[in-house]
Amino acid sequence: MTIKRFQVGSRMSQGVVAGGMLHIAGQVAEDRKGSIEEQTRSVLAKIDALLAEAGTDRSRLITVNVFLPHITDFDAMNAVYDAWIDPANPPARACVEARLADPDLRVEMTATALV
Repeated sequence: MTIKRFQVGSRMSQGVVAGGMLHIAGQVAEDRKGSIEEQTRSVLAKIDALLAEAGTDRSRLITVNVFLPHITDFDAMNAVYDAWIDPANPPARACVEARLADPDLRVEMTATALV
């Protein structure tokens, strides 16, 4: 089986394709001081870029996992997410409240897609 890695760093790859599936590492916003809406848009843009780099798109998403340090941000995050997701092909999704690596982060997401 061939494995292809994207945006490889010293600790991890941002995306890995194996077995016809793209596994996207936890994505966070570049601007850690932005609102939940701004950070959600940033994270989704990073997911879009990784999907494109691997030769796929959001219509082929299988799962998305959302991590929020404050579950009170759920509705605001969903307002952005709902406008982004392909309504004809919504993935399975989980959303949990979790402490993130930086207290300024408002959202982190992982995803898996078919290539």
